[in-house]
Amino acid sequence: MTRLKSRTVFTIFVLFTSVALSTTIVSAQTKVEGVIKGRDGSKIVLQTADSPKLIVLLTDSTDVAQVQGVLKARKKKMSMAALVPGLPIKVEGTYDAQNQLVAETVRFKGNDLEQAQAIQAGLHETKVQAQQNKEELEKQNAELKAHNEALTEQQKQIDANKAAIAANTARFGQLDDYYIWDEVTVLFGNGKVKVDPQYVPQLTALAEKAKTVNGYVIQVKGYASASGSSALNQKLSEDRANNVTNIMLQQGHIPLTNMLAPGAMGESRQVEKEKTPDADNEAANRRVVVRVLQNKGIAGIM
Repeated sequence: MTRLKSRTVFTIFVLFTSVALSTTIVSAQTKVEGVIKGRDGSKIVLQTADSPKLIVLLTDSTDVAQVQGVLKARKKKMSMAALVPGLPIKVEGTYDAQNQLVAETVRFKGNDLEQAQAIQAGLHETKVQAQQNKEELEKQNAELKAHNEALTEQQKQIDANKAAIAANTARFGQLDDYYIWDEVTVLFGNGKVKVDPQYVPQLTALAEKAKTVNGYVIQVKGYASASGSSALNQKLSEDRANNVTNIMLQQGHIPLTNMLAPGAMGESRQVEKEKTPDADNEAANRRVVVRVLQNKGIAGIM
C-alpha cells in the first residue's frame, strides 16, 4: 500500500513537471511585427512598436516565406536574401540570453517585398549619384587648388617683374630727355581692363621695332575716363597698364631691363575735358599709351 502510494505521488510529480516545462516553452515563444531597418548577414535590426532596434537572429533553420492569397493562407518559401531593409515582416521565435530574438519563422507580404525592393533600387541610384557628385566635387577642388597654386606662382612672377622694372626705372630716371621713336594707343571698354586681342599684333610689332633702336626703353602709361570715383579710375588705369606691360614682356619678348615701370595716371590728362563729355570722348580717355623711347644723349641728338 505504501509502495503504491509513493509511485502515485512520483507519477503526479513527473506529470506536473512536464506540464510546467511545456508551459515555459510555450510562454517563451514570441511574435513580433516590425520593419527591417538594417541587415548585417544573419543579424536583422527590426523597428517595432515597442523597440526601435530589436535584434533578430536568422539561423539555418529559420523558415522564411511570403504569404499569398486573399486570406493569406498560402505561403511561398523564400530565400533569406529577400529580407531587405524597408520590408515589413512578422517574426516568431524565442529570446536568447542576450535578449536577441532567434527567428523560427519570418513572414511577409508579396506587395510589401516589391515596395521594399523598389525603395532599395532608388536608394542605390541615390548612392551612386551621391558618389559621382562627391568624385566630381573632389575633382573640381583639385583643379581649383591647382589653379590657385598657378595664380600664386604667376603673382610671384608679376611681383618679381615689378621689382625688376622699378629698379630699371630708377636707373633710367637719371636721364633727362627722351626721343619718342613710335607709340601705340590701346583703348578699353567702360570699366574693362582686359586688352582687346586686336591690339596684340600692334603691340608685338612695336616691340619688334623697339629692338632695332639702340638703348631703347618701353614706357607704358594707363589712363581712365572721368566717370566714376577717382580711386576706381586710378585702379582701372593701373590694371590696364599692367596688362599691356605683360603683353610686351610675354608676347613681345621685351627684356625687363628695357621696361619702365607702368604708369597709372588715373583720370588725369584727359584727351578732351568738358563738363559733360560725350561717349566718344569717354572712350578716348580709357586708354593705355605705349611708347618706344631713346635717351637723346644715346641717340646723339643732344
